[in-house]
Amino acid sequence: MNAVRRLLAPLALLALLAAAVLHRPWLHARLEPLGGPAVSDGFDMAVAAAAWLALAWAGSRVLDLLATGNGRANGRPGGRPPPIPRLLSDLLRALLYVAALVAILAFVLEQPVTGLLATSGVMIAVLGFALRNMIADIFSGIALNIEHPYRIGDWIELAPGVSGRVDEINWRATRLITADGAALIVPNGIVAGSRFVNFSRPEPRFRAAIPILLDHDVPAARAKRVLLSALLCADGVLATPRPDVVIDSFSPNGVGYQARFWLDDYERLSAVRDAVATVILEHLGRAGIELARPKQELRTHRPAKPVPGALRRSLLRQLDLFAAFDEAEVAELGQAMRRHHIPAGGVAVRQGEAGESLFVIAEGVFDVTLDQGRHAVHLDRLRPGDLFGEMSLLTGQPRSASVVACTDAVVFELDKGHLDPVLRRRPELARQLAELMANRQLHNDAERDRLGRDGAGQSLAASQDLLARLRGFFKL
Repeated sequence: MNAVRRLLAPLALLALLAAAVLHRPWLHARLEPLGGPAVSDGFDMAVAAAAWLALAWAGSRVLDLLATGNGRANGRPGGRPPPIPRLLSDLLRALLYVAALVAILAFVLEQPVTGLLATSGVMIAVLGFALRNMIADIFSGIALNIEHPYRIGDWIELAPGVSGRVDEINWRATRLITADGAALIVPNGIVAGSRFVNFSRPEPRFRAAIPILLDHDVPAARAKRVLLSALLCADGVLATPRPDVVIDSFSPNGVGYQARFWLDDYERLSAVRDAVATVILEHLGRAGIELARPKQELRTHRPAKPVPGALRRSLLRQLDLFAAFDEAEVAELGQAMRRHHIPAGGVAVRQGEAGESLFVIAEGVFDVTLDQGRHAVHLDRLRPGDLFGEMSLLTGQPRSASVVACTDAVVFELDKGHLDPVLRRRPELARQLAELMANRQLHNDAERDRLGRDGAGQSLAASQDLLARLRGFFKL
């Protein structure tokens, strides 16, 4: 209906001019008494000129309808591209009116237009040479609007470090809004004549990568395991497609890795890269892996040899559960812990099974799932430095959930036989362990059930219950 209303005015004008032509004898008979043949001829010329202008006007209306493309402007999200880009429709509209003026001169005023066209050709050549860069930008803009390599709202990168969101495409240039909020004006000729990357097409999901250089003495399998676990724990990284780690290069300074991940919004690229880099540094630190240093670096002292069991003691010392243990006791427990390698998809502990040990994650990522009959519910994701199975270690109760490795992982196991001698020497540690475990359990329940003011009383009761079960299990 809107299209019909927009064409009503030019169609009505054309109908009026057609009626004037059909009633030409009748009109001439009434105009000749007023001024003779001159008036009649002037009227004919006016009608003919108006007819040519009306035709140009009607053609421009049709171009407007085609340029809007089913009522949706070019570049709107979800809108289909118009049949004729706006820049091209403006050029065609101008050509229609120029053609109408030339027709009026040639057919209505009966003036020779050959000389005019020749003179115009010379002037156009001079202007074209003077404005060749601007004309190239204009036609490049038309080509960009026809091909649609990018649209309003897309994120594009013209050169490394030069990127922005497309805000406007006009006759001469494309305006980008950078991630810093600044406007970047780029001539269309430069865009059309160079290579650029569109991060929003064919879909907004794309892959980014962070390079990491590690020493040669770090096994590749271990490096990939630690880096992949970090990617799975970083905020903003898509779970599907799955992130991965590949070896990118070799050099005298070390082995180059690419930590590759997917995200669905280029505007959040900096924030996601920051989150990924932060988690990578955290996981490398927990695994005791340092970034590679230039091998030309002059060292004035020999690097200290790694102390056996240092990683295990470091993992235990970072756990609140062993905060009350002194250094000798932590060293004793760390020395007794057993190392296990669990492949991706492997089950570390299974819900309902008996157990008398806990596990500390050194490398890799685990998912905690709860079997509820027909399906399993995902409860939590564990990362390096976390522990699981502590209730089975302290009370001997069956495993309350299953813990499945998302990546190849390394864990250290501490069982009842390792902890029993320490508790027998210092029975007071049992009360502290019971209080700590009661607080942890109530905190988890509070997050799930949103406990209110009864927390203090329930904490004391839970602590006493756990202490009794712990003493009974260890026969203290």
